[in-house]
Amino acid sequence: MSGIRVTYSGLISLAVRLSSIITGLIFTLIVTRQLSQDEFGTWGLISGILIYALAIHPIVGYWATREIARGENSGKTALLSSSMFSIIGLGIYLIFAFFVGNQSDAELSMLTFAAILIPIIFVNDALNAINRGSQPHVISYGFLAFEITKIPLGLCLVYFWDMGLEGAIIATFGAYIPSIAILGIKAKPLIRNKFEKQFVKKWIKLFWVPIFRNVPSLLSLSDVIVFSVITGSVSGVAYYTAARTIGFLVNHTRSMSDGLYPKLLEGGHQNYLQDNLLKLFYFAFPLVGLSIVFARPGLFALNPIYEAAELVVIILAIRSFLTTLGKSLFQALQGIEKVDMNRNSTFKDYVKSKLILYPTFQLIRNGIYFGSLAIILFLLQDTESEIQLVVYWAAVGLIIEIPLTIYIYQLVRKNISLKMDWKTLSKYLVSSVLIFGIFYYLINQYLEYKISIFEFLPELMLWATVIVGSYLALTYLIDSNTQKLFKGIMKEILRSRNN
Repeated sequence: MSGIRVTYSGLISLAVRLSSIITGLIFTLIVTRQLSQDEFGTWGLISGILIYALAIHPIVGYWATREIARGENSGKTALLSSSMFSIIGLGIYLIFAFFVGNQSDAELSMLTFAAILIPIIFVNDALNAINRGSQPHVISYGFLAFEITKIPLGLCLVYFWDMGLEGAIIATFGAYIPSIAILGIKAKPLIRNKFEKQFVKKWIKLFWVPIFRNVPSLLSLSDVIVFSVITGSVSGVAYYTAARTIGFLVNHTRSMSDGLYPKLLEGGHQNYLQDNLLKLFYFAFPLVGLSIVFARPGLFALNPIYEAAELVVIILAIRSFLTTLGKSLFQALQGIEKVDMNRNSTFKDYVKSKLILYPTFQLIRNGIYFGSLAIILFLLQDTESEIQLVVYWAAVGLIIEIPLTIYIYQLVRKNISLKMDWKTLSKYLVSSVLIFGIFYYLINQYLEYKISIFEFLPELMLWATVIVGSYLALTYLIDSNTQKLFKGIMKEILRSRNN
């Protein structure tokens, strides 16, 4: 496993994720421009319900990644077991779909139809987990195939054939097929081994570790269900889903840590974390800036009816930055934890481990988040406009995220010798504020909002290219670490060609 290259895997993943911003935007534009507000809200609701069905997948995927990174042959067992677990996931999804459909104005038939996504997602995620343990950059290839395939399928089914939400669901299903093909081919050497019951017994015995770890994420993505059930409407979900499309751009920088986790699992030096964090900040700052600068133009491009959610985008961008940082630090803590290497570890040992500590605090965080959100929605739903309720929804999430991120950072410092290069970090931050502040003013003054997406989108992309280019040029001129980063990228490209 010594072949895992943290920088290479991280840069490949980031490059693909950044490319997916364009491909994802095109697919989202197809969907938002063709679907009604209620249909788009239902689309966002489907994503929230899917999380419940996928909650049991980590029972297999979580341990498979750790085992394969350490040289164990659990690949075939993981793939077959995950396929069987998808049947349970299907049942869970249908139960929640019927409940939410009856409590809101979402179209129940479409919620039910989306169940076709469950089995194919389980298989795709299982192959992701297998590849993550040995060649994490391969995950990016599958993701890129998924994103690219969605576009022609979306154009045919949603735009030309006018199949609406049903077409969007089928297009998503079809896009998983090339992804699974690529991931399966790359994972072939890892799934040739025998099906071994000992792995299944271990996973079932320790099922509570990944499930408990996954509960906070499950809850944090269930807020769309809370909103729709309390307010009885999916229109607010549509606003939030549109705002999330722009505000969550910084989430793509999480891919910088794709190679870090398996590297630490195999025993890599902890200094990898410091270098990885610096690169994460370098790309995270401009993506937050892009979300803020293009909050209004981006929503207008998706559909002019969502333009009112500009403030929601800005709040979500800041929250997303904190979430990204916290999850990257959490991955490092998991990577250095070795409790599962000892087959004699007891329940008490696992409870005290870093595998459980973070989700425990995340669970507390989400409990406060949902409690606060439910109270605010219940008290204000009759007195505030729908868009104002969505603003409160986003604000509650941001407020809860701040203390958690601070705590995680302090926790990492206690367990890992972390020496951040604050001088370089300050250069990145100042450059971002300067560049994006200037262009925020210029865009507000000179950008012309055109109804035709074919006229408006090219102009928007030109502005984005100039802004990002200005940031990269400025940081390259004033920072030696950026110069080393650019040289390192070229070195990795040449190295991959030679290999």
